[in-house]
Amino acid sequence: MFKKLRNIETAFQHVRAFTIAIVACAFLAVGFTIYQSHRLIATIQSRVYILFNGKVLDALAADRRDNVAVEARDHIKSFHELFFTLSPDDKANQANVGKALYLADETAKRAYDNLSESGYYANIISGNISQQLQVDSVQVDLRSYPYSFKCYATQNIVRSSSTVTRSLVTAGELRNIERSDNNPHGFLIQRWSTLENADIKVVNR
Repeated sequence: MFKKLRNIETAFQHVRAFTIAIVACAFLAVGFTIYQSHRLIATIQSRVYILFNGKVLDALAADRRDNVAVEARDHIKSFHELFFTLSPDDKANQANVGKALYLADETAKRAYDNLSESGYYANIISGNISQQLQVDSVQVDLRSYPYSFKCYATQNIVRSSSTVTRSLVTAGELRNIERSDNNPHGFLIQRWSTLENADIKVVNR
């Protein structure tokens, strides 16, 4: 009788141990599945699909902190190209400068107003002058906020009688703002000033 009871108790212990092992394995399997699902969702969400010229391109999204330097330099480059690229077309100039002023604060607006009042844009139009700007390099200091920068560029001013090449050096700061269609990088240039704007060479035609 006692032997049968011991056999039943032993069998019960075996069944209980087996059941605990099965439940533990089930929990491990569920946990592993949830973990893998989260990893898969994160991977899928980090992928961006871009439609370009009728083709779908696969790209990876990244945290902005990984691209601050690249975005900052491109923001500064875009501003200077828009602000300083001029032609003998008032509407084109206003459109470019209007886009540039979305990227900077009132210091850029003051510079534009000063140039307008001095007749700079009127002279561009009346003299059939073209002005093109090429950004050579942009230095951004990301160690402190707002981020200070220097921009080194070359201007080519084409007149009917000559072509003037000038060096342009500007400085300022960048602060973060909300991204928008008019300001896709989410930066604003502030305390912008021109440090140098000097002739390098003049070529007579």
